[in-house]
Amino acid sequence: MADDMEIQAQGEHEFVVVQHTEADDVTTWFRLTPEVLDRLGTDDEEDVVRRTVLFLRRHQDVADFPDLVELEDVIASYEDYLSAMAED
Repeated sequence: MADDMEIQAQGEHEFVVVQHTEADDVTTWFRLTPEVLDRLGTDDEEDVVRRTVLFLRRHQDVADFPDLVELEDVIASYEDYLSAMAED
């Protein structure tokens, strides 16, 4: 499942993710903050982005991903996000 995405660092705490689907390639920017990384207990930003993409896929279609994902918004929108990230 993670083989159909490309994650590229784009500077400090920003990543672009291209997800390849049968219909189209979907590009989404991810923005992290040091505070979110502290809450998640990791400094592996690329791993956080990958696991967040996989988490979001369980809740919505790739075609419905927004252009920009702020991790604070994911935490606020999905009450199971932090626990899911702790389990992965």
